[in-house]
Amino acid sequence: MLIVSNLSIHFANRYLFDGITFSVNPGDRIGLIGRNGSGKTTLLNIIAGLQQAEEGTIIKPKEYRIGYLPQEEDPSTTLRMTRTVKDEVYSSLEDIDSIDLRLIEISLQLENRTDIGSESYNKLVREQSELHERFVVLGGHSIEAEIVSVMKGLGFDDYDLSRNVSELSGGWQMRIELAKILLSKPDCILLDEPTNHLDIDSIMWVESFLRNYKGSVLLVSHDRTFLDSVTNRTIEISNGKIYDLNKSYTEFVKFRDEQRRQQLNAFKGQQRQIAETEKYIERFRYKATLASRVQSKIKMLDKIERIEMDEEDISSIRFKFPDATRSGRLVTETIGLSKSFGDKIVLKDINISIEQGDKVAFIGRNGEGKTTFSKILAGVESYDGNLKIGYNVSIGFYEQQQTEFLEKDSTVFDIIDKAATGDIRTRLRQLLGAFLFSGEDIYKKVKVLSGGEKSRLAIAKLLLQPSNFLILDEPTNHLDMGSKDVLKRALIDYKGTLVIVSHDREFLHGLTNRTVLFKNKKLIDYPGDIYEFLEKQKLESLREVEISNKEVKLFEASEKISESKTYREGRKKLQREMTKLNKRITKCEAEIMELEIDIFALEDEFSNADFYLDIKSSQKKQKEYKEKKDKLELKVDEWSKLHLELEDFPKNYL
Repeated sequence: MLIVSNLSIHFANRYLFDGITFSVNPGDRIGLIGRNGSGKTTLLNIIAGLQQAEEGTIIKPKEYRIGYLPQEEDPSTTLRMTRTVKDEVYSSLEDIDSIDLRLIEISLQLENRTDIGSESYNKLVREQSELHERFVVLGGHSIEAEIVSVMKGLGFDDYDLSRNVSELSGGWQMRIELAKILLSKPDCILLDEPTNHLDIDSIMWVESFLRNYKGSVLLVSHDRTFLDSVTNRTIEISNGKIYDLNKSYTEFVKFRDEQRRQQLNAFKGQQRQIAETEKYIERFRYKATLASRVQSKIKMLDKIERIEMDEEDISSIRFKFPDATRSGRLVTETIGLSKSFGDKIVLKDINISIEQGDKVAFIGRNGEGKTTFSKILAGVESYDGNLKIGYNVSIGFYEQQQTEFLEKDSTVFDIIDKAATGDIRTRLRQLLGAFLFSGEDIYKKVKVLSGGEKSRLAIAKLLLQPSNFLILDEPTNHLDMGSKDVLKRALIDYKGTLVIVSHDREFLHGLTNRTVLFKNKKLIDYPGDIYEFLEKQKLESLREVEISNKEVKLFEASEKISESKTYREGRKKLQREMTKLNKRITKCEAEIMELEIDIFALEDEFSNADFYLDIKSSQKKQKEYKEKKDKLELKVDEWSKLHLELEDFPKNYL
């Protein structure tokens, strides 16, 4: 168990939190929520030992291990860039390696000992038993398979594992850091906005992993669906205090909304009482006959414990994009569009049209070309092929590097004031408040803002610019729940055409009516929103399992390919080869399962202290265990190579 005890810290002349206390128990999966700037990241840093609190302590057992994935950390400072991805991941498993080495040492010592039953001998046996139990908990016997599972879940393929870390982008390097944490199995995992660097498939895999994690998890996220899927407890930081409930995020919000309504009613009642008392005091202050009663009222006023209101809920604030001239029916169309960066083909022969009023979600794995295609549509990236922009189309574009285009010497208010036109000018402060700029913050210059603040300012500015075709690339990465609600409501009311790149399922839900999947340099267009798409994908996956015939998917005949005799014969030959390969994979999987069953059975024997009393038998079993472990490692390698060969089949066929 980890205990946060009476923790306090000041920031900018106010308490981020004041005397907060809570515990993190095994099996807890806690969502840490609160407005941007409320102190969530600071609290994670303190728990991780990267920052000191002014008061209070973090109490945890001596051997308690914490794994922390920060939001903004530059992974190039923590990763060995000259290593391969697989070697870098292995570097996080030092505990397994050291335990394995010590177990080998003990086994060799016991082989040569003749003082069976002595205290020193029994001490070695006990250490061997304890280490083996720890080895099993860490997954030492199946670590190869676990590495393959985790890396594939996070979007890495077999080729990626052999690449140097330096070849990968910062987002993919952050995935390596996440993989290292998940595989090292710490007692407590701390995650600060982990979904920022993941695509939808990887997010869903991480959700499943964390739901079944045996340790505890404390995470910060502005992704409602992710929080609801993973957490069983929610802690909110508000006005320096915490609200801690054993509820998922949505249940917590409903409870807190009711709590705030009651708080507001009590606050209003108290304010009326105070106002009436002050009015009485002021009216009769100088009347001698009422002096004692006035003094009594003054004392009563001093004793009142003032009700403090929690932070204002801004989710109900509504803004609309300024009206823009209506575009023609066809907004944009591509014919045979392709894009390459050197020898790397990102998009190939793309044919898609977007019509007036469409609201389209671009989804897919990172690196599949979503951002590149968005830039092409916005006119800021070159391409090969044909791109048509329709009649009277005016484009508004938000890209992840949008902050680079803000004037560095202008203030926050100046940026918004210059962009605003019409009635909205009377509500500029309200708009800035919705995006967390209040008080003196609106007079800060752009050059002193953080990356998140600049992103929020760029989004707020976009709300003021008339355009009939909006293209947004990951606009929610630096927005809190309330700010996302403001943006989503504005986009729902938006009358123009929308293209949005996002991995936030809840944000996309109810906002878009088309989902375009970027995969293998192509675009696959699905009608409906993100949840309809995910449900369709689930059904397709189930259908593939029922068919149990991978070549149906891999060798779907293209309408453009001639069904000549040579082609049919070649296809039959290739299908026979693929059937053989699938049989080899099935056989290999069966052998792996059999070996794992044998190994687990031996582990059960090892965990029994009486097992080590029969020296010859225990040594024989340990030898058998090592042989099976070595064989399992070879079989896992064989399985990986067979799958790589299977993935290469379509290329060989074409």
